This record gives sequence, C-alpha cells and structure tokens, in this order.
Amino acid sequence: MSLASRPKGGFPPRGKARSAKADAFVMRKAVPASAPWDRDAAAQRLAAACQALGAGLPVERQAQLLDYLAQLQRWNRTYNLTALRDPDQMLVQHLFDSLAVLAPLARFLSEVAAPRLMDVGSGAGLPGVVLAIARPDWQVCCVDAVEKKTAFVNQMAAVLHLPNLSARHARVETLDPAGCDVVISRAFACLEDFAALAGRHVRPGGTLLAMKGRHPEDEIRALHDGQAWQVQRVQPLDVPELQAQRCLIWMCRKGSP
Repeated sequence: MSLASRPKGGFPPRGKARSAKADAFVMRKAVPASAPWDRDAAAQRLAAACQALGAGLPVERQAQLLDYLAQLQRWNRTYNLTALRDPDQMLVQHLFDSLAVLAPLARFLSEVAAPRLMDVGSGAGLPGVVLAIARPDWQVCCVDAVEKKTAFVNQMAAVLHLPNLSARHARVETLDPAGCDVVISRAFACLEDFAALAGRHVRPGGTLLAMKGRHPEDEIRALHDGQAWQVQRVQPLDVPELQAQRCLIWMCRKGSP
C-alpha cells in the first residue's frame, strides 16, 4: 500500500492549531532543575550505549537525545510527566530502554518507504520522541489521553526541530484508523487490551509491537484465546546499564504470513 493511499486518522495535518490548553502549557515556565547533571559524562555513556545497541547514531542526533532529556528533566519538575527524577535513571530507563528497539525496528522497516509509526500511551514521548530523533525518515505520532503529555511532545517537536514528530491528545480507540506500519507501546496495557484498542491502526502487513519486561506468558495465552491477533515472536533485549529483563512482543493478525 502506498503512503498516499493510507488513511491518516492518527496523524494531524501540518500546521493544525493547538488547543488553548496546549498553548497555555507551552507558555508556562517550569522550575529549573536544581540537581546537577554531568552532560559530558552522559554523552559518553550514551555513545557507548548506541555502540552496544548497534544504533549507529551520528553525534548530532545523540546531542538531540540529550537535549530532549534535559527538557524532560526541566519540565518534569512542574508537570510530573514521568515518575523518574534522577538524571542517571532517566538516561538508562528512558533513553537507553527506548533506543533498544531501534535496530529491530530498522530491520523490520528496511524495505518500507517513509514508514509511519504510532506510539500508544506515549506519555512524555517514550519511545516515540527517541525514535523520531534517531530516524528523521520515520513519521512518528505519539498518542496519549493526558493533554499535558502530548503538549510536551508537540513542544519537543518544535524545540528540537523534528518535523517528523507529532502528538495527539486522545484515547487511541477514538481515532480514525491511521494505516501505520508499526504501532508500538511501552508499559501501556496487557497484550489483549493493546490489540483490542490499537490494532485497528495497523495497516495490512504491519505489526503491533509491545515493549515488556519479563516474558508475559499469561498475557500471550489470553491474547490467543479470543483475539484476532497472535504473537509472532518474543525478542529478548539487552539494555545497556539496566539490570532488568526486557523483551519485544511482535504481533500480527491471525492468518497473516
């Protein structure tokens, strides 16, 4: 299916006006972070993580990732966008964790022209903003039901000059089908609910991709009991500096090759 023929329900047209609440959000000033952050040390750790993950990001994109993390720390003090406060934890559990899916996604999308991705329950843009920074050729739409979070993502699209990034304040099941190549989620819902709510946004031949911790055997069993979706494979992930299990759950429609 060509990009032009795909439905665009999940992706707002460029230049669409934000709501008054969103404008009010981006104009308010956050309290500056008081905790010290060694950006040079973080840059070295990020470069090492990218190498370990096979991400191959140029220095300027790594710098954008650190700019995003700095903005997230700053805004988080006022708007409570994420439960993590410590910069070192945010570097590993937000940036490195999100970057771990980049290489597997790149392989899946290697023959797709102008890939379209939707990040469901994106929160502060994880992994959506990270993917948009890493791959300017991917169109990424972050969807979340909390307006302050989607307003933050839209602000990051402007501040970090990411024309391939957008955000929608909505419940994902209320949006028109978006015809995406990949719909991804990170700590959004169980597999059964994720498929029921977001599966309609995946184009034929596309995939649902869930970022999980431990191998979710019970969730996989429940998904296969009554859904139109099935698990193709479970891919273990090794996130640098993270002492916890991570895996990717690849899902396709039943009957798909």
